[in-house]
Amino acid sequence: MKVSLKWLQNYFEKPLPNAEMVSDAYTFHAFEIDEMQGDMLDVKVLPNRAADCLSHRGLAKELAAILNIPFAKDPLAEALPDFPNSNKLSVEIEDSRKCLRYMGAVVRGVKVGPSPVWLKEAIESVGQRSINNVVDATNYVMLNIGQPLHAFDASKLSNPPAGGDGAVAIGIRNAKRGEKITTLSNEVYELSENIVVITDAHADAPIALAGIKGGKLAEVTMDTTDLVIESANFDGTTTRRAAQALKLFTDASLRFQNRPSPELAAYGMRDVLALITLIAGGEVECVVDEYPARPQVASVSVPLARINSVLGSDFSHAQAADVFRRLGLETRIERDVFTVTPSFERTDLIIPEDLVEEVGRILGYDQVPPTALPMPATAPDQSRFHGIERMKDQLIEQGFIEVSTQSFAKKGDILLANPLDKNMPALRITLEDNLKDALTRAKYVAPLVLAPNQKPKLFEVGTVFPKEGEFIELRMTERVPEWGLPAQTGESANTFDNLSIAKLEDYGKDYVPVRYDLGVYQPFSLYPFITRDVSMWISNSDEARGVVLRLFAERGSGILRQVQLVDQFTNKEGRQSLAFRLIFQSFERTLTDEEVNGVMEHIHAALASKGYEVR
Repeated sequence: MKVSLKWLQNYFEKPLPNAEMVSDAYTFHAFEIDEMQGDMLDVKVLPNRAADCLSHRGLAKELAAILNIPFAKDPLAEALPDFPNSNKLSVEIEDSRKCLRYMGAVVRGVKVGPSPVWLKEAIESVGQRSINNVVDATNYVMLNIGQPLHAFDASKLSNPPAGGDGAVAIGIRNAKRGEKITTLSNEVYELSENIVVITDAHADAPIALAGIKGGKLAEVTMDTTDLVIESANFDGTTTRRAAQALKLFTDASLRFQNRPSPELAAYGMRDVLALITLIAGGEVECVVDEYPARPQVASVSVPLARINSVLGSDFSHAQAADVFRRLGLETRIERDVFTVTPSFERTDLIIPEDLVEEVGRILGYDQVPPTALPMPATAPDQSRFHGIERMKDQLIEQGFIEVSTQSFAKKGDILLANPLDKNMPALRITLEDNLKDALTRAKYVAPLVLAPNQKPKLFEVGTVFPKEGEFIELRMTERVPEWGLPAQTGESANTFDNLSIAKLEDYGKDYVPVRYDLGVYQPFSLYPFITRDVSMWISNSDEARGVVLRLFAERGSGILRQVQLVDQFTNKEGRQSLAFRLIFQSFERTLTDEEVNGVMEHIHAALASKGYEVR
């Protein structure tokens, strides 16, 4: 989340340190900083803290605890007002598991226009675009305390039916299959039944994607005078799946998918109504609050001994108590046991270890003394591991290259309950398919790592999972008959370049292959290479060959990566023919054929100037 130090300063009477010191405070006690520009910090808020820290208020409270400075103003600690009520708005929630709370307000007589300078600057200081005073007010409150909000033009909603109570009606329901909505950015989405929408209930027409984005149908414009304000709480899983299905990710969906407390909705409504009436005028006619099930906040207890045992620390009773005070957590202390009742926004404090983490990070993990790990009573048996590693050494000595592929497969005996890739729902029962794919890809890069005309030889050692039981398997793209490996090749030998397979269960410390030197690591380019071949007649001398190689290096324009001699012969007259393969590659970009052709023209011209005949 992008935060402004000037904005954070509103929560403190004492001046904050400079941006670098604030960045260090967050980094060593709470969150990493992805970017810093002037007084703007891009804070990498982790999912477990997104419920309270995707906001300036949450990050300010963290900073107060870390730096141990007074938190002068806490909007979530201030009492809520008595909202006016009337029958001018009705709200109906179809499924309270998907919409945990919905607050709606009617505001009449507003004047939509440009935002005041202070609001425009605040919004833009964290990378947001100022739209108008009403929309900016909803965005400001979201960025300030973390509650997403939305404003609808009440005049664009349907009139109540004749004989009704005259109320504007808002509905929250599942979308109908094939139902469509046009969003504020003029994108049209076709919806499925798993997506929740906000509707103009009288017309049963979608006016927003719940927890994600508003629709064009009830957009606030410069002509708007009456508003319906939404401050709600939508289920995190439902919102995340809808955003993924639509490929539509917003600031609101990011917050809802991390499950902020439904209690926050009332504070968001309070703040946005106060701000809109301040900068856009108008009068709040009513506020409706549909809150089917208020969550219960459970206390969490942890003894001081448990804190120090988990951390390996020796923190005192006073130090631990001071951490909970700095964090503003209601704490009851009985002897050496701390019982904490989290504030509603701290949805991450659930188990004793959560409190241990709070003590450790606020006091600083650098305060935990290093402790050597205990020595094992007996040395572990590593013979099988060493045997497998020696076999790998032998294969590499014989020109093989090791690959490591994923354990998932399209088909297998064991299916995954929650596969990362729906196209790979099983655990592999063999290394063969993955090794085939690796060999196919290896052929494209073989010119970079192998001698001319040499076929890549690959092997893999990995666990496979047949129904008979998992084991470690070795597969190679060519046989190594002198090893005397177990005869398990079967029919696969005819389909995969004499594929060789071994079940590595009995190879141990008795196996002693030849050792080899791994050499020095060379960096590789992420960009593709281009090859060109060139043949020429030269005089039959080593000196002439050296001249050619130096010429290649001089005229390679910094993109000639390798030169390989692929053919040579001497004719009866004593002239020698050489054929080279030139490999071009850049570390900064993808080369084009035109660029390489230009280099080759320079090389041909240089060869001709030396009297060599290019064939």
